[in-house]
Amino acid sequence: MGIDIKKMKAKLAALQNKGGKTAFFKPEEGKKHTVRIVNTPDGDPFKEYWFHYEIGKNSILCPKKNFQEECAICNFASKLYKENTEDSSKMAKKFLSRQRFFSPVLVRGEEKEGVKVWGYGKNVYQDLINLVLNPDYGDISDPDNGTDLTMISGKAPGAQFPTTKLTPARNASRLCQGTDDECRDLMDSVPDFNTLHDRKTSAEVAIALDEYLSGDASAEAESSETPK
Repeated sequence: MGIDIKKMKAKLAALQNKGGKTAFFKPEEGKKHTVRIVNTPDGDPFKEYWFHYEIGKNSILCPKKNFQEECAICNFASKLYKENTEDSSKMAKKFLSRQRFFSPVLVRGEEKEGVKVWGYGKNVYQDLINLVLNPDYGDISDPDNGTDLTMISGKAPGAQFPTTKLTPARNASRLCQGTDDECRDLMDSVPDFNTLHDRKTSAEVAIALDEYLSGDASAEAESSETPK
């Protein structure tokens, strides 16, 4: 028996995803996009993660909220809250973890680029869950009878953050319009969410916090010596 080329393509797709080459989909503000949620092998295409955003240049996966492990940043935030002062409480909010959701999506018009990852907030997450639980739609990710979603992102007048409005298509449709081989290749391109984000150990998170706090202390010392 010769080498199974289809399996080799699947292995290549997995390697690319694990190598950090996963493409992320970011809706362009004010532009209409049509996407299709793609299911994952575990049957849950709505992935929830918690991040610390204020520590250093890159976001940090919270060890406590995501993996039930020790988190120095969470502990530091708790310590600040216990000081029970206005300044410490205000500072503690900066170190709290924040929730973010991710789903694999196929962007209509960009099918040749494969499945991408779309990140969104709690309000959009609630809208998606409500759609799934609505008997008129059900499994919106079904490859044969699922539902495309049209989205428009933008800021309302005076709003600080943009919002995303989702409109489900009136008719069900197939996920893939290509050949059977092309459709299988498409499903093989679904990213591995276990390797999507860089995971730091509890020790590494503690070091990142120490470095950040040391940097803040240095900055304060320098600024105190700078004339106004």
